[in-house]
This record gives sequence, structure tokens and C-alpha cells, in this order.
Amino acid sequence: MIAAAKSIVAGDGFEYVLPSRGATDQVYVEALDRIVLKNKTTKANFAAVSSVRKVTILTRVMQLVHGVLSRGIHVTKRDLFYTDVKLFKDQKDSDAVLDDISCMLGCTRNSLHVVASEKGVVVGRLQYKEDGDEIDCTKMGVGGKAIPSNIDKVRDMRTDAKFVLLVEKDAAFMRLAEDRFYNKYPCIIITAKGQPDVATRLFLSKVKRDLKIPVLALVDADPYGLKIISVYMQGSKNMAFDSGNLTTPDIKWLGVRPSDLDKFKIPEQCRLEMTAKDIETGHHMLNEDFIKSNPEWVKEINIMLETKTKAEIQSLSSYGFQYLSEVYLPLKLLEGDWI
Repeated sequence: MIAAAKSIVAGDGFEYVLPSRGATDQVYVEALDRIVLKNKTTKANFAAVSSVRKVTILTRVMQLVHGVLSRGIHVTKRDLFYTDVKLFKDQKDSDAVLDDISCMLGCTRNSLHVVASEKGVVVGRLQYKEDGDEIDCTKMGVGGKAIPSNIDKVRDMRTDAKFVLLVEKDAAFMRLAEDRFYNKYPCIIITAKGQPDVATRLFLSKVKRDLKIPVLALVDADPYGLKIISVYMQGSKNMAFDSGNLTTPDIKWLGVRPSDLDKFKIPEQCRLEMTAKDIETGHHMLNEDFIKSNPEWVKEINIMLETKTKAEIQSLSSYGFQYLSEVYLPLKLLEGDWI
């Protein structure tokens, strides 16, 4: 705001200087193993027809955030949108501006007290305090404990787990939770039920940072499973400005890997033919810097592209509903078969 005031005094009008967040303004830094923003900026001027609406929304959202921070409360992005529907018109507008503000101020979205809705869940050998309440994730049933949207209220994490099992799908999570897999193989099981959300990414990053235990990923044997791992590891392009808090480096790919289909003799009827889009995504993944740096990952993607075959985690159920928890994962862990 000081910069905006100086701009007015200098006679340049009311404007904001915002870090550029386009696809060409991002770069993968191998030393950090994540995507970060380049040092480029753009100007949004109130006097310009092309940017007057954006400046108005920026100012309104900052006013709302200031009110939230002053009261010491937290709100969701949806709450924020409904405070001025006529101005925002679409939640995508208020969401995008919120990210611009976080980037401009050099802070996390959580520090603005605007949080994402809960989506991910956790179960297993993890205890922590959430806003003063003691949470024991071994006593959360088959559904697990909802990952809190406000990660700042999570304190004092404790565990005797040997690893974190990061699961792509809710169905696989439910099977492992119901079988109490974490009791026989001490671990923490986490899922975002598909595409990783901000709260789950923040939570996983905190678990890895605080507990210092390895993270093993269980995803579908297709390009999108690998893409999900990449979002957890190196971040997403639309949130590159906060990659330092959202990324979890050095995640190991446990399964299901393309080479597992023959190794575990997955029946042909459980294997799926890759679509043209799948193949295109697979070739795109081969060009990613973090993939190139891991020859074993490159080998697995090439197997997938050569055979033009993919498979879901549920394909293991062809040998029985508990094959995942009683045979596949125990054997993988016994052999140390991750890359």
C-alpha cells in the first residue's frame, strides 16, 4: 500500500506492481527441486481501462483480508467470494486476486487467514495438537481424520511411524485404513482423494519437515498418477509463488509402477489402453527436469509409452480385495522396491 500511495503522490496514478505468474514466468530450480517464479513484475493501473476492474477487486479483497486479520478469525475462499458477489461475479476472480495479493506481499495464503476447504484425510501412527485439542489418528476409524484447512493450528506432531504412505485414491485409503495396515507396518497414511489440494500439500510438507521420515507414494500406473506425485514434490505452476511451503522433496515412487504389471502378473482384462491424451501427457512428463534427473522414473515412463498400457491401483483387487494390504505392499516394503 505504501508503494501505491507513492505512485499517487508521484502523479502516476493509483497502481499496484504485481509479480508475474504466467507459465513463462516460472522456472524449475534443480537445487531446490521445485518450481519458483522469475523476478518479473507487471503493473495494474486504476486509470487503465484494461486493469481498472482488477485494481478494484485487489483493493476490495485486501480490505476484506484486513478485516479478517484484525478480528483474528479464519475464512474460506468461498466465504470471501460471497461478501461481494456483484463485484467478483465469479469465484475464480476473487481466488486469482487472492493469490496475487499473497505473491505481492510475499506471504502464504494461510497467513492471510484465508484457507481452503477440507478435502484430504489422514490415518495411522500420528498424534498432534490442533487448536489445543489432542488428536490421535489411530482412533479415527475407516474414514480417517480430516486434514485441517488451517495448518497454523497444528502443533506438537509425534509419531513412531517408519514412513508416510501417500495414497492417490480414497478407495485404496479406505482399504488400508479398514485393514489397520498402519498397525502391522507402522506408518502414516495420507490421501487428497485425487488431485492434491493446498491443505493436504501443506500438511504433508509439515509432516515431512517435523518428523523427518520418508514419504512413499502409491498412485495409479498412468501419467496422471506420476503428475500427482510431481505436484506434491515440485509444486504446481499456479501456486509457484508459495512452493517453499507447499512442496515435499524426495518422495519415493512405491507403486503402482508400469513394471509392476508384469512382475505381479496383473491380468490383461485389468489393464487399460492408454488414450492419445495419456500418451501426450506421458511424453510431456519425460521432458520435465525433475523426471530427467531420475533415470529409474524415465525407465518406467518409457515402459508405459512402449506398451501403451496403464492400470489403476484397484487392478490389484483381481487377486482379492485385501491383496493390496496383505501381499502387494508388504512385498514392496520387504524388498525396498521404490524409486
